[in-house]
Amino acid sequence: MQAEFSAALLDPAAPHPADILICGGADPAHRFGIYRNNVIVALIDALADSYPVVGSLVGEAFFRAMAREFCRQHPPRSPVMAEYGGDFAAFIDGFPPAGSLPYLGDVARLEWQRVVSWHAADAVSLTAEDIFHLVDDPVALMRTRWEFDTSLALVTSPFAIVSLWAAHQKESAEAIDGALTDIDWGQPESALVLRQGLEVMIMRLTPAEAIFITELRAGCTLAEAVLAAQGASPRFDLTLTFALLLRSGALLEYSIAD
Repeated sequence: MQAEFSAALLDPAAPHPADILICGGADPAHRFGIYRNNVIVALIDALADSYPVVGSLVGEAFFRAMAREFCRQHPPRSPVMAEYGGDFAAFIDGFPPAGSLPYLGDVARLEWQRVVSWHAADAVSLTAEDIFHLVDDPVALMRTRWEFDTSLALVTSPFAIVSLWAAHQKESAEAIDGALTDIDWGQPESALVLRQGLEVMIMRLTPAEAIFITELRAGCTLAEAVLAAQGASPRFDLTLTFALLLRSGALLEYSIAD
């Protein structure tokens, strides 16, 4: 009965389960319809909380209609509502009415990563004082491997997802509209997502910076990561990029390769 009840909740065409009991003589079909609607509305509201920029890009009516279809096809797998909606970006990619906005799925991926980073476990980051001694030994520095904060992630896209997200952080609708007019949404961008205290930061990276961080996270030495980044751009600045990682609290530990 539980499986039948769950399936009927998400299918508006399904009849109410035959074995449900309603107190007070109320019509079971009517009461179940109210409950069904409340469940769907709660799931849509949860998606709206996690994907505010997606909602702004398409408008409330379109977003709620799209979210309703997602909810019916992808019921929650956890009682924790904060974990609901991780498949929404993939759903958007295959949702025909959203086809005129090819960047929408990747904007959703960026917003979901923001949710994931917010809930990442706390960790103690390295400070400049912790690694200052490495400055005096550049050979050892280039042989270092690094571990990153659990909240850190990279989101890359063939579209200007960071610019689109940043535009929607403006304080007024007029400011948002003005920022959007200046964006070439077909420009590839990469985002560094990282929680700092009680705030999740989203920072735009150059392609070389994204490659550098990707290589370090894969276990490469600093020297190997620099070489890969310089292959993408000879103008890659190790000092600036490493300072960004250190200042933002992205680095947790290091080791020196043999």
